[in-house]
Amino acid sequence: MYSYADRVRAAELYLKLGKRIKATIRQLGYPTKNSLKAWCAEFEKCGDLQREYVRVKPKYSEEQKNSALEHYVNHGRCFSFTLRALGYPCRQILTAWVRERYPETKKRVIGKAGRAAVSLASRQVAVYELCTRCQRRT
Repeated sequence: MYSYADRVRAAELYLKLGKRIKATIRQLGYPTKNSLKAWCAEFEKCGDLQREYVRVKPKYSEEQKNSALEHYVNHGRCFSFTLRALGYPCRQILTAWVRERYPETKKRVIGKAGRAAVSLASRQVAVYELCTRCQRRT
């Protein structure tokens, strides 16, 4: 993020150098060409730049967020069903909302995590029995 003075300096130099992007960036050492173009378009249009960066408003309203979370909770806590039924948001956003609202909800691991560890001696015995069983058949 660049300060207001840095952005104005870049826009003025760009115009002074005859709208030459590479020359402006080479002389200042900043910004990217797209940033410079955007700053200059705003500078030419308004005669000045915004003093501060403006945050973009959220894509979904609080009402939509609450509706999605309510559907998620009331319909079996299933992400896929909620996403299909409502058509919004994406899985990542819904997951973030659920973790924010219900921090006690944790990801469940199904599979190898619950197995008890088997000792080395019992594994060696099992391998020995398997190998000797195969030799007896042949």
